[in-house]
Amino acid sequence: MSTNNWQTELRRVYDRGTAAWEKGRKSPDTMFTREDTAFLATIGCTAQEMFDFVDDAQRYGEPDFATALAVAELRRDYFLNVLEGKSAERALSMDSLPAKTAEVDGIAWLPRIIEKARWKLRGEMPADLMYGCGGDRAFLSEVKMGLAEFLQLVRDCGDDNRRIIDTVKKSRDRN
Repeated sequence: MSTNNWQTELRRVYDRGTAAWEKGRKSPDTMFTREDTAFLATIGCTAQEMFDFVDDAQRYGEPDFATALAVAELRRDYFLNVLEGKSAERALSMDSLPAKTAEVDGIAWLPRIIEKARWKLRGEMPADLMYGCGGDRAFLSEVKMGLAEFLQLVRDCGDDNRRIIDTVKKSRDRN
């Protein structure tokens, strides 16, 4: 599927999800068809992940479709080129995620969102966890970064936490 085609199809799936949400179908199982779910799997996305984007957009006005698309582009690229189109064998446990209060260099939430971004890239997110939740959005707004920008940073830095931390600090401190 060409780049333009998958993006167009993702927009259609997102719009169908929004329409379903507005009709009261507010779960991944009722929001998306089998065909939608099958398409999402080809780009390394789950119905739960797309549901979370649609649901938060409807409830809170964010993230918008452009953000969902940018995150999906990064995940799709990682899925196809790094993971060679292979889905994760398991989702990780919320118990292994740093606490919301965990800090690094005095920055709360940063250890947590770094791990969430890695899990998102690898497709290991548990169903009850969203990369881009309200807490993530508030944190990233505070440090002057977007969801896709942070996901790209984590992808580019790999396991180099210091580089991630320093980049976040520089972003936070810009005028």
